[in-house]
Amino acid sequence: MQRSIVRSALFVPGSRPERFAKALAAGADAVIVDFEDAVEEALKAQARDNLAAFLSAQPQARVWVRVNAPQHSGHADDLAFCALHAGVVAVLLPKVESAAQVALAWRTGKPVLPIIETAKGLLALERIAGAEGVERLSFGSLDLALDLNLNSESAAAQRFLDQARMAVQLHSRGADLAPPLDGVFPAISDPEGQQLAMRHAYDMGYGGALCIHPSQVPLIHGVLAPSSDELAWARRVIEASVAAKGAGAFQLDGQMVDAPVLLRAQRLLALG
Repeated sequence: MQRSIVRSALFVPGSRPERFAKALAAGADAVIVDFEDAVEEALKAQARDNLAAFLSAQPQARVWVRVNAPQHSGHADDLAFCALHAGVVAVLLPKVESAAQVALAWRTGKPVLPIIETAKGLLALERIAGAEGVERLSFGSLDLALDLNLNSESAAAQRFLDQARMAVQLHSRGADLAPPLDGVFPAISDPEGQQLAMRHAYDMGYGGALCIHPSQVPLIHGVLAPSSDELAWARRVIEASVAAKGAGAFQLDGQMVDAPVLLRAQRLLALG
């Protein structure tokens, strides 16, 4: 299945409609209008109204929506909103803990992107990843650490979170989903830290990350961009493959090139 490449998905609060257009112009691969954590309880309904007005005025706009969690009283209204508006092209489903919750979100007719961020969600990961309608998973390290009472700054917590991160990637591949997205890096003023975190997630097979500020978008893209040497190598592999006329394996610079190597080259060029 051909899927769009998503390296960055930028949150914008549903309660701040003056920021919607700015977020869409920030260069992120996806913009998430947030109805959940970034919106205080008294403004939940207003957030839906804000996005409805924006999509009516800007019919070409395309956004994801992070709905309120399945346990929240506004969850059903959020899903009904997503089903109604063509400009909503995906449902980001927080604190998902069962395939049944995914199925309910899938009734919107929009791809579902579950966020794995609770112990129960992690334990149900195989069923969630395999549920109909799921396009890709996201990993919510901050909420998961809170749910598990981890000391987030400790090496022990990071080891635990990396095991969970690995499980999300493993089940993504097992269910043939698009590469997962890592969670947000909260320290906006620490670009070096974010670069390290993104590289770490990339090395674990992640395709990108959720982010909370426009300045984080180019940092994420920069980490994920192949080097000029990698792109040159990938082009030579593709050219050699064409010259080999579909041979299952051939040599390039004394090294065997087969299907996995060819796929690696294609992925690099797609990112480039």
